[in-house]
Amino acid sequence: MKVVIISTAYPLRGGIAHYVSLLYKHLSGRHEVSVITFKRQYPKILFPGKSQEEKGDASFQLPSIQVIDTLNPITWYKAGKIAADHKPDLIIFKYWMPFFAPAFGIAARVAKRKSGCKVLFICDNVLPHERMPLDKMLTTWLFKSGDYFVVQSKSVENDLLSVVDKPKYKFVPHPVYEIFGKTIKKSEARSKIGIRENENVALFFGYIRKYKGLHVLLDAMKEALTKIKLKLLVVGEFYDDEESYRHQMEKLELGDNVKVVGDYVPNDEVATYFSAADVVVLPYIDATQSGIAQIAYNFNKPVITTNVGGLAEIVIDGKTGLVVKPNSSEELSGAIVKIFSEHLSEKFAGAVSEQKKLYSWDNLINAIEELAKTGA
Repeated sequence: MKVVIISTAYPLRGGIAHYVSLLYKHLSGRHEVSVITFKRQYPKILFPGKSQEEKGDASFQLPSIQVIDTLNPITWYKAGKIAADHKPDLIIFKYWMPFFAPAFGIAARVAKRKSGCKVLFICDNVLPHERMPLDKMLTTWLFKSGDYFVVQSKSVENDLLSVVDKPKYKFVPHPVYEIFGKTIKKSEARSKIGIRENENVALFFGYIRKYKGLHVLLDAMKEALTKIKLKLLVVGEFYDDEESYRHQMEKLELGDNVKVVGDYVPNDEVATYFSAADVVVLPYIDATQSGIAQIAYNFNKPVITTNVGGLAEIVIDGKTGLVVKPNSSEELSGAIVKIFSEHLSEKFAGAVSEQKKLYSWDNLINAIEELAKTGA
């Protein structure tokens, strides 16, 4: 089967680009795969980060054609034509927000008209966390160009069913991110980032935005520190006002109990932070799913998360981590204290190493093949 993937991809950075690298790796083992990506993904005025391209050594580089400019409709048509020229049987779009619906929708329609191919959307989200008035309309218009869909959490499945009448789709849990290498010795990892070997360490990782609940975690830290010794690692680029979080830390007198690395972390440094941690904390206020949980599982780390979106589908409460209600610093603090006071991190880590076997890339590739072959 000839497949074209249209998405953000290397040399662009971020979790979705990492996902596409792994999708390409596993799909190209069975099929002929090409990748079309962005020449300009976001205009600078809409991008709060420092760089849109990957730094350091990419763990898995892939060949891609950089053509799509979200501000230039001519490139949308061009992407569709380039995709059609590959004579694909299937085009796969990785979809996560309506900002890209016009570009993807035009490219999909042009490619289908010129080549007669089928179109599949792998949906990180159907409707975004931070909603705008035209979101549902744009998504509905885009999905009319689709033949098949893959969803990775029940909340996204429900959103798909609210937008598309009787869609042909598969539910496949988000595979584990295996792109960041192997776990390194905890003492070595902690030495690299200046943390003592005997400390209790919790990790908050990824882009920092309001819906991810770091402010709730900081409040929970204040409460937890009255009962246990604890170091919180906050690692990720601030997409919100960094000063508001710094002010909160100062007001709560968290001092050296919080270590902030406020930058995007290159692929080859991710293993250090996860290897240094005892537990990963996802205090999300709103979510459909999170690739961070699948990075944590790759390193056999238990996860404390909130019961939003599909996060509680991945984290099994009392087995691979703990699940609390969202926006509750009290419950979150209790879960953090429980993990360390009852020495659960090693126990949960063993269960994680077994549980993550369910989240294989083969499951996803099999589902894509089945949809392309039978439509069901």
